[in-house]
Amino acid sequence: MGSTRRKNQKVVVAMSGGLDSSVAALILKRAGFDLIGVFMKFWKPSEVSWQKFENRCCTSEAEARARKVAKILKIPFYLFDFSKAFKEKVVDYFLKNYQKGLTPNPCVVCNKEIKFGLLLEKAMKIGADFIATGHYARTSLHDRNFRLAKNQQKVKLLRAKDREKDQSYFLWQITQEQLRKVFFPIGNFTREEVKHLAKKFKLPVLKPKKSVEICFIETTVNDFLKKYLTEKPGKIVDKNGNVLGKHEGLWFYTIGQRKGLALGGGPYWVLEKNLKKNILIVTDNERDLLKKELICKNVNWISGLEPKFPLKIKAKIRYRQSLASATLYPIKKNTYKLVFNKPQRAITPGQSVVFYQKEELLGGGIIC
Repeated sequence: MGSTRRKNQKVVVAMSGGLDSSVAALILKRAGFDLIGVFMKFWKPSEVSWQKFENRCCTSEAEARARKVAKILKIPFYLFDFSKAFKEKVVDYFLKNYQKGLTPNPCVVCNKEIKFGLLLEKAMKIGADFIATGHYARTSLHDRNFRLAKNQQKVKLLRAKDREKDQSYFLWQITQEQLRKVFFPIGNFTREEVKHLAKKFKLPVLKPKKSVEICFIETTVNDFLKKYLTEKPGKIVDKNGNVLGKHEGLWFYTIGQRKGLALGGGPYWVLEKNLKKNILIVTDNERDLLKKELICKNVNWISGLEPKFPLKIKAKIRYRQSLASATLYPIKKNTYKLVFNKPQRAITPGQSVVFYQKEELLGGGIIC
């Protein structure tokens, strides 16, 4: 792809004011693309007593940094307000799933509905050819220099060069159509290389940023849930049905949880939730949390086609986990059984399980 052609290709780049998205914009600018910087505004609670609280993905300070980077790069900059859609698609999903006794992953939904949904849709409407984000991931469609690969009937989503920072886990709901319109400029760089580029080109984004678990939550998940979900007390029992205490509501607990149970003796871990009887089941033997099988549904195959079974894969049941060898079997439409070679700790309903073969992310689903 020559530089002349690139100048005629418009890319909307999501700019959060952070290191990764800023360097993504820098790389695209230096590659010769016609860039538009976009800062996305997400929902934040309006009824909080701490009025200064802002959604950590889009604070006013972050917006100011993003604008400054756009000015340095000499690219136009716009703000897209996705507050309403974020509340409906991400926050409401989060609350509804907790109410069902599940432990959802809002980042996965945000990527599907907002970043690669709404943002891509708006970008296409304003004449963009691609969108770009600061995710650590790669596709098989373009190389590091954005040269188009040949014979790409199927675009693969690949793990990032930097294994520690790889974020492909959060992208399993992406489709072929979306992948063909997306650049991940930093996917072929390590975090240290990204920092070096920011320093070299004097981008004002090198201040360390606190790790953000869930961007719209100010303190803890339980504090947030208590503002929107009412308490529904019930019994805490052990595996044999012996009553050990009371819980405040099943949505305030997650599988594998140890703290906050307020039980004598122990230690105890949350083993299971019985929604019909409103009972929280705990165990004093941590080995009970180890399981070799899970059922997953709502599976998305990034290729758009279901593979042949049984399927040997490497799987992850949470982001910060090593890949584990497993075999996948179909049960019924869009529902599968995953059998691990070795037991996994605290398999949690509502979380995402994702499937890899070598570098490629094949897809994923929601754990039942």
